[in-house]
Amino acid sequence: MTSPTEAPATVSFREALKFWWRLGWISFGGPAGQIALMHTELVERRRWISEKRFLHALNYCMVLPGPEAQQLATYIGWLMHGTRGGITAGALFVLPSLIIIAGLAWVYLAFGHLPAITAILWGIKPAVVAIVLAAAWRIGKRSLKNGWLWAIAGLSFACLTFLHLPFPGIVLAAAGIGALGGRMRPGIFTAGGDHAGKSAPHAAALIDDDTPAPAHARHTHTGLLRHLVVGLGLGIVVLTGLLVLEDGIGLLSRLGIFFTQAALLTFGGAYAVLPYLYQAAVMQYGWLTAGQMMDGLALGETTPGPLIMIVAFVGFVAGWSVDPLMAVAGACVATFFTFLPSFLFILIGGPLVEATHNNLRLTAPLTAITAAVVGVILNLALFFASHVVWPAGVQASGTDIPALLLIVASLVALLRFEVNVIRLIAACTVIGLIRSLL
Repeated sequence: MTSPTEAPATVSFREALKFWWRLGWISFGGPAGQIALMHTELVERRRWISEKRFLHALNYCMVLPGPEAQQLATYIGWLMHGTRGGITAGALFVLPSLIIIAGLAWVYLAFGHLPAITAILWGIKPAVVAIVLAAAWRIGKRSLKNGWLWAIAGLSFACLTFLHLPFPGIVLAAAGIGALGGRMRPGIFTAGGDHAGKSAPHAAALIDDDTPAPAHARHTHTGLLRHLVVGLGLGIVVLTGLLVLEDGIGLLSRLGIFFTQAALLTFGGAYAVLPYLYQAAVMQYGWLTAGQMMDGLALGETTPGPLIMIVAFVGFVAGWSVDPLMAVAGACVATFFTFLPSFLFILIGGPLVEATHNNLRLTAPLTAITAAVVGVILNLALFFASHVVWPAGVQASGTDIPALLLIVASLVALLRFEVNVIRLIAACTVIGLIRSLL
């Protein structure tokens, strides 16, 4: 065991590879849980990176669109072992989830009519509603520090609920308000809040507070251009291949275009992008129904990896109408185009972040976007709740009282007793099965 005052020995790429592979299979609990797990393993237990450098990387990932936990893994992997380290860390964070989601989606679509499956999903759906409500509460508690930010959240909720404005427009408007407000009233739009726990402040780390950035982490115009050309080129080649394969814009190429757009608008994580997914996938393209969207979110909550992996479920269901092979292709295409921008953000922006150290200039727009996200998530929670409590529609008779009570109980368990998400879902699954037997 290395002394706290002595930095750990150099970590080989093979050793890091084993860790990232293991992490992909145990990363439950959404972004907060995944970040906390990485903090425990990388900062406290293994001491591969110091507290300060970990938070510095996290702060950058928080201003980016996309899944911050996956981007954090990519950043640390890149910082330790260069481009190959970043790509493998980010890919292995996602790969187990893709495999599991595709398998569960096949079972769901092939056997979803079975009474046992129906009972399980009935139990899980109220838990999902509570999880989304709890996310809105926690993000709001952390981010809504003044009346201006509360107003942005309320306006965002109203624009979605009553005006049915598109999600991207709300994100862009919030960013504009933040950029303008940051110049006029900087104190109001100052982000706050920590995202990780505390570790021993004097424990030496492999990448410590004062460890110089390695050669691959230093900004060069050549490196930036190389990563940009390769990344964009890869996306263009794959999309062109899909267009040629489908002889024009077909299902797979449309999935690629849509999820590229979605990847650039996922400020605030998966919960924030879900309304955008719903608007396009359910209402515009008809790839799946509102009920299937709920079921996909339920599956995403119960599997390791980022919650944004619901995109794999959407792609799988979209392709299922053609054949099972197209379903697998749809899941892979949706995943590829969702995460490609995340890798580019890290590989291109990482050297600049290492050079600037805490001088990020997007704080004010991010703060406003985060406030808007609270309203977006609340709108999403109410939408899901209405479909769970009134499955036949609000106007129809027949309120599902047990489902409503289960939502309330789940919310209390999450907020009052801080019950683990996986344990909550497991308990609600059992409740659903018991109800089906009564």
